[in-house]
Amino acid sequence: MEKSYQKLIQGNKIYAETKKFKDPEYFEKLSKGQTPEYLWIGCSDSRVPSNEITSTQSGEIFVHRNIANLVVHTDTNLLSVLEYAVKYLEVKHIIVCGHYGCGGIKAAMTNTYHGFVDNWLRNIKDVYHKNEDELLAIADKDERSNRLSELNVIEQVRNLAKTTIVQEAWSKRELHLHGWVYGLNDGLIKDLSVIHDGQDDIDSIYRFSINGTKTKAPVNKSTVPVVKLPLKKVAAKPKIQRVKSSR
Repeated sequence: MEKSYQKLIQGNKIYAETKKFKDPEYFEKLSKGQTPEYLWIGCSDSRVPSNEITSTQSGEIFVHRNIANLVVHTDTNLLSVLEYAVKYLEVKHIIVCGHYGCGGIKAAMTNTYHGFVDNWLRNIKDVYHKNEDELLAIADKDERSNRLSELNVIEQVRNLAKTTIVQEAWSKRELHLHGWVYGLNDGLIKDLSVIHDGQDDIDSIYRFSINGTKTKAPVNKSTVPVVKLPLKKVAAKPKIQRVKSSR
């Protein structure tokens, strides 16, 4: 146990020495601040390290990770990261990156009880339910799981677009949302071509009126039935006959 723990400390020393050997001022420059252009929302899986699989250096990617790379509107952790990255770091791109063979995806596809994490995986079950016909048409279990990984990424990118944080940024500048899936079997990233760069890419009901812009949810008149109420016939008032007195 102690040996495996010390392995990390020794590895850190090797890392620091190697960096300083290649660039004596590396850590001095790194300590002065960060200006990443990307926010990475990825899975917690230890096999998907953002910097390594994209050949980027420290300071280039701002990272948030959770099980199955979810964007949940009640997750204050994610929303805090999102706001900091968008509002203060002013990242230009937000990437939701899932991966094939995701354990969270596979767990969500079963009825097995896993404990507290099932509350989190419920979000993936909703994606499954939403795309059930397409998924059930895929006979191979692994292929079905991989397709759900893709559909989950697409859904999380949509969730990003629905946040006030992203929409406020859109009202001021360019910000691009992307959906990727990483292949554990070949090390390659698949771009799902899910790009959102403005409110026009989302349904009107999710658009917020920000900085004076007026956004209304349009009513499709063709889908609204016209109900004609029958006019009530008003009965004529009966004529009052006056009876002459016999006096």
